[in-house]
Amino acid sequence: MTSSATTPPASGPGAATHGPLHGVRVIDLSRVLAAPFATMMMADLGADVIKVESPSGDDTRRWGPPWIAGESAYYTCTNRNKRGIVLDFKRHQDREIVKRLVADADVVIENFRVGTMEKWGLGYEDVLRPLNPRLVYCSVTGYGRTGPAAPLPGYDPIIEAVGGFMSINGEEGGRPLKVGVAVIDIITGCQAAFAITAALLHRDRTGEGQRVDLSLFETSLSALANQASAYLMGGEVHPRLGNAHPHIQPTDTFETRTGPVMVCIGNDQQFRRLCGLLEAPALPDDPRFTDNRARVAHRRDLTAALQRLFAPLDRDALTERADAVGVPLAPVLELDEVFEHPQVAARDMLIEFDHPTIGTMRQVGFPWKLGRTPALLRYPPPLHGQHTAEVLAEVGLDPDEAEEPVLTG
Repeated sequence: MTSSATTPPASGPGAATHGPLHGVRVIDLSRVLAAPFATMMMADLGADVIKVESPSGDDTRRWGPPWIAGESAYYTCTNRNKRGIVLDFKRHQDREIVKRLVADADVVIENFRVGTMEKWGLGYEDVLRPLNPRLVYCSVTGYGRTGPAAPLPGYDPIIEAVGGFMSINGEEGGRPLKVGVAVIDIITGCQAAFAITAALLHRDRTGEGQRVDLSLFETSLSALANQASAYLMGGEVHPRLGNAHPHIQPTDTFETRTGPVMVCIGNDQQFRRLCGLLEAPALPDDPRFTDNRARVAHRRDLTAALQRLFAPLDRDALTERADAVGVPLAPVLELDEVFEHPQVAARDMLIEFDHPTIGTMRQVGFPWKLGRTPALLRYPPPLHGQHTAEVLAEVGLDPDEAEEPVLTG
């Protein structure tokens, strides 16, 4: 993927290495979670992401606690490796600056309500595409650009409700529950980064940019996966089962005397090994439990029998023995235990770097391990407007004219 944009020199760890998206410039007009997560993924892989915030800042700057040295932990989780500037879209001059930025960009991503960019005179079809025909323009909305729900706003819990996720999440016989993180936002961010990268490949082959129209609602439907397939193919609507699985048994949490463990048995051989681990070798020969179909049909009986076997055991000793014999079983860890797990350190999934006001900042590391072009850290999450003068100067604007920037080129 090539770009005429000038990417600033990298700094910090791994500065001599360029990520696979080096040379791609992204104008990030988004806020909150889904789209900023997408642009952080691209930034981690080397793209030059310019985060444009309003004078009041990204909404998540006010979401907390905690705030550390005035910075919201929520905001920082999706905005590293970006350069931050402030523009006020209510001002004509600042809208002209956006056009100047877009003219030399590869990607624009925004998550305003449908019609907002057009209202500001920054619509893709009539303004930005003619300005830059190679532009990949991504809109992330609640429900997509068309259809009766298109004008509605989209927040993750609302989409989890209307998109089916809450109906399948929660304890058996209990109320519907959302997931503990904004899972639809996160999945949508991953989908956006993937779709944008595909559009860039197409652009490099053909020379033509395009619009990417992505919604939380459609992401939610696509992520229903086996649950949607069970309904669409078999007319089955599974009840909420807590941590159990409608198609695979035993899959559930079980209480030991020192804490819960999660079990996920995928085949009959694993089930036989589990029963051996629990010193109940005859259990797989019970006609109710001989294969997965039987175990699903007799889930309640199996769960009760297994819980009696788990109750007197020690969680950590059981986990160690399960690992040794190939039984898919793990302790249910709290977050402080998660980040002490030896695999976190072994896979560099906890990184530390300097932040201009917080000092040493810790974050989750990079989930991709690319052998030739690894993800790398270049910038901490930007302070509000931290790079405004720097970025304006790069596109020929006078950074000293803070209130009314003037075109100089």
